[in-house]
Amino acid sequence: MSKAHRGSGIRTEVNHGRGDCPVCKRTAVKLLFETTVEGEKVKVCKACNAKLKAAAK
Repeated sequence: MSKAHRGSGIRTEVNHGRGDCPVCKRTAVKLLFETTVEGEKVKVCKACNAKLKAAAK
């Protein structure tokens, strides 16, 4: 079966959801997860989202 809809949610984002992560400073990563860092909402990468969730527990 085809995978025509894979990634369709980020096609409308700027640069297809890619950018610089404000937490780890990595470049050209997908910024898919919206979290609150230092009182403001930012989009972070998958690895930083996992770290922030683990630190909150």
